[in-house]
Amino acid sequence: MTTEAVPHLTELAPAKVNLALHVTGRRADGYHELDTIAAFPPLGDTLEASPAPELSLTLKGPFAGDLTADGDNLVLRTARALQHAFAIEDGAALVLEKRLPVASGIGGGSADAAAALRLLCQLWEIDSEISRLHGIAAGLGADVPMCLTSRPLRARGIGENLTPLGPFPQAGLLLVNPRIEVSTPAVFRKLESRENAPIGDIPRSFDSASRLADFLRTTRNDLEAPAILEAEPIATVLKALNALPDALLARMSGSGATCFAIFDDAPSAARAAAVLQQAQPGWWIAATTLS
Repeated sequence: MTTEAVPHLTELAPAKVNLALHVTGRRADGYHELDTIAAFPPLGDTLEASPAPELSLTLKGPFAGDLTADGDNLVLRTARALQHAFAIEDGAALVLEKRLPVASGIGGGSADAAAALRLLCQLWEIDSEISRLHGIAAGLGADVPMCLTSRPLRARGIGENLTPLGPFPQAGLLLVNPRIEVSTPAVFRKLESRENAPIGDIPRSFDSASRLADFLRTTRNDLEAPAILEAEPIATVLKALNALPDALLARMSGSGATCFAIFDDAPSAARAAAVLQQAQPGWWIAATTLS
């Protein structure tokens, strides 16, 4: 492969928003069994790749200072795993623009790893079955396989059992983080019950945002209560979201601290973001669409 023939490539690493998250058990190895509905809005970090003789990573963006570009960075670990799996000798110059808060319950690191897999397969001209890539993804973290898919899905087990869902409506989505990091292990330690009912049958499609919100009210996030015990500002965020007049549903994503609210459409979410940003200028607030 000649480096001159390979273009500069860019890949979006969409946020992973857990619209529902049920903890249904705990395995003998300590991993928790989950049942979750995940959405991947068109909002996230951006990863760029160019040909290079060695692997390197440059960080930029509003949350770049919360990461280090050393050998333990998940993007570099992903690149090395792909090199090893396919005997790749080429390197890559990677640039990660970190737009999502770190350790915030919306899959930032896992999304970056998944984007690295997709991007480097293009750069290094790797043509592989998706099942093999999912195997590599699973070795990098439980959330990476679903982020590799980056489409509406239901994930069960520890995140490896994926079922595609029909498209979500073009609802408005507001993501809010009070700029705090939450430790996932700490949240699980505060979880009272690890044997909870799974999500029921999921409709094939939803013809409106309100129908989706109605269904989601029959579900829950089992990590929300323990996360609030770990980080009380999450409760403040949820209260603020629930107070927005056009919000159809407010809930925490993942293990926190990011919370979301669903709206009928994108303009409604944008108006709510402006109101909330004025009231809470220190929070990270982003308006987007659900799909």
